[in-house]
Order: sequence, then structure tokens, then C-alpha cells
Amino acid sequence: MIFSSLLFLFRFIPVFFLIYYLVPKRLKNVVLLIGSIIFYAWGEPKFLILIIISIVVNYVAGILIDHFKNKGSTLARLFFLLAIIYDLSTLFVFKYIDFFITNINSVFNADIKLMELTLPLGISFYTFQIMSYVIDLYKGRIKVCKSVIVLGTYLSMFPQLIAGPIVVYSDVAEKLEKREIKLADIDDGIKTFIIGLGSKVLIANNVGMLWDDIALIGYENIKAGCAWLGVLAFSLQIFFDFNGYSLMAIGLGKMLGFDFPKNFDYPYISKSLTEFWRRWHITLSSWFREYVYIPLGGNRKGSLRTYVNLFIVWFLTGFWHGAGWNFILWGMFFFVMLSVEKLYLKKLLDEHAIWAHIYSVIFIGLSWMIFAITDIRLLAVYFTKLLAFGWDIQALYLVRNYGVILIVGIVLCTPVFRSFYEKIKNKTAGVVILGVILVVSVAYLTDATYNPFLYFRF
Repeated sequence: MIFSSLLFLFRFIPVFFLIYYLVPKRLKNVVLLIGSIIFYAWGEPKFLILIIISIVVNYVAGILIDHFKNKGSTLARLFFLLAIIYDLSTLFVFKYIDFFITNINSVFNADIKLMELTLPLGISFYTFQIMSYVIDLYKGRIKVCKSVIVLGTYLSMFPQLIAGPIVVYSDVAEKLEKREIKLADIDDGIKTFIIGLGSKVLIANNVGMLWDDIALIGYENIKAGCAWLGVLAFSLQIFFDFNGYSLMAIGLGKMLGFDFPKNFDYPYISKSLTEFWRRWHITLSSWFREYVYIPLGGNRKGSLRTYVNLFIVWFLTGFWHGAGWNFILWGMFFFVMLSVEKLYLKKLLDEHAIWAHIYSVIFIGLSWMIFAITDIRLLAVYFTKLLAFGWDIQALYLVRNYGVILIVGIVLCTPVFRSFYEKIKNKTAGVVILGVILVVSVAYLTDATYNPFLYFRF
């Protein structure tokens, strides 16, 4: 089940929230857990067992870690390691095993049969979330969760189960135990959800069709105009797709009584790639910083160690996104660029704001091509086409068809309307605008068949 579907909007939401608001406080976690299980099982019932096992394994491990942490660090460490090994091994088997088998077959001319396992929805996200609980518990940052219902609610909470934002246990621990649901939060949550729905359905889906049109033409058959249009289209699609989902998740969280962390902060207005990663997928960047970069030593152990740590973080960041060489290359691209900025480029960028913004937009866009095109040969072809200048009638045709939505997308990537919206969102004009966005989005969903979520496959 996905947020931008008529089933979710007009069946799941009304029934679930009616029950959720009517039951007493002591039963809200139970209702949320059951609702989340139904939400996930609707699309992938066979993988529900993985979530249930993850809840049980990490719950038991947490109890044992807490029990032994003052009676002998060896046993506490053992149960901590067993939980982490289970979490990572499950992710490895379902997401990465065929990648390694394929490469072993290629390098050693072997003939190991691929497992061909389907990637469970959201496994990358909920694995990181439950690991944050175990790690923080072992480090003594949080108290043990003594209720399997509470821990299960945390891990399976449907707003952020499939594609984030990544919510660490410490962010919601207090409200999992006790939370107040206020009308103002419900109102704000509904408005945030509608903005996210419009971002996904009206912008991401439409610019996504432009990217698909370019792929349909064939990368070998395009010129520079189409190639750069593709860079723009995919850059807009992935932002409005993922940010739209995150906004819907945050809005639903508010309606449930939670405050999920912000995941995006106008990343395309950045003046460096360093700044971009402070604004893009903020919860993932925070997770890697907190649970990988800092434990490795961060920047506290000299320059060489700092760059080694950055290399590890960006290799893992790329590999987390997908089991493919293009994702590793994408991570290495950012490692190199961020290292160059750290060495000397960032100082120059800070002195030349306009050029810094142009530089950032271009290189962010180029990075998305590495991300989007999984075939390395086709990726190389695409990059050559970025320089294939000449009369491009195909690009003119695509601009005529998609020009308006591209302009709207570019404008809405900036905070130009933010202060205006904040002023009117609680007034009649704001309610009318949100109503129009909702109606048009629903009308689109009624007829449209193109409705992908890019981050579902990660």
C-alpha cells in the first residue's frame, strides 16, 4: 500500500484514524501496531515475518543487554553483537547476496546460482532504525524498552516504515510511552500531508514521465539538449518524489501524536555539495554521522584518518542505496567532491556565492545520473551525450510538452513561497489552495497509471 493511492486515502486512512482516535490511550500503540501490520502486509504479506522476527530478536537482545550490562560487559557485548549481526545479515541476504554472487562468478569464472530474492519493501530503513535502538541501548544513551508492543510499534510504524524518514528510537521513545494528540497537530499534519501528496503526484510524477521519455528515445540517440533535460527532470523527480513521501510521513506522524524529524531543507539552493548533504536526506546523513563516522573517530584523529573515515562512510552510503556498481560509484563521487571541498574548494565557494550555486546545481545533477543509470556502459554513453551539442529538435519538443511543470518544479525547489505559505496556511485562502491541491491530486490518481516511488527500491 502506498500513500498516493485511492485505497490508502479513502479506505485505510478513514478507518484507521477513526479507530485510533476513539480507543483509549493505553490501546493506541496496539491499534497503531495492528494498522501498520495491515498496511505492510497489504503489499508484501510474505515479508511481514521478517519485521516480526526483527522485533522479537531485537526486543530479546535489548532485555538481555540491559540485564547483563552491570553484571559483566562480556555477555552484554555478546548479545549486542548477535543483534547487530542478525540485523545486518538479513539486510545482506535480501539486498546484496546476488550482487556478490554475480561479481564472484564474473571474477572467478564460477557458476554459482543466483538466489533471486525479492527485496522486501523498506528493509534498508527499518534495519537502520532498529539498529539505532540496540546501539543506543548498549551505549547507555536510552533505557531499555520493556514492552514488545512498544518496540514493535516503533519499528513498524506505517508512516515511515517503507521509505523513512529514519527515526531513531531516542527521538520517539517518550511519545511511544505517552503522547498527547492535539487538534492543532492533527490540523497541521493534514496540511503537511496534502503538500507532500501534491509534491509527489502533481510534480514528481509529471517530471518523471519526461525522464522516462528520454530513456525511451534511447541514450544513444539523444543530443546535449535532451541529455541536460534528463538531468533536470530526474533531479526534480527524485526530490519531489522523496520529499513528498517524507512530508506525507511527517504529516501522518503529527496526526498520530509524533514529531518526526525533517528530512529535506531546500537542498537545491546549496552553495556546495557539503551543504547539500546537510539539506538532503537529513536523517540518513545524521544516522551515518552518529553511528559510523563518529565511532570511527570522525575528524578527531588527524587528517589521514578523517579521509579514511569519509571514504568508509561514503562507500557505505552509496552501497546502502543499492546493490550495484553505479551506487558505489555515486558514493565515491561524493567522497571525492566532499574531500576536495574540505581541502580547499569550500573556501573559494564561500567567497563567490553565484558561482558556488551554479557549481552545486551542475554537480548535484550529474551525481543523479550516476544514481539513476544502473548500467555503467549506458552511464558512460549518457555522459558523452551531455557534450553532443547541435540542433536538437527532440529537446524542443520535450520542452514544449513539459516546460510548464519544469518551471513550477524549479521554483518550488526554492523557499521563495515559504513565508507566503506560512502566512496563509491557516486562513481561508490557504485552506482553499490545499483543497485544490487535494482535489487535483485525487483526480490525477483516478486516471493515472504512472505512480512510482523511487526510494521504495532502496
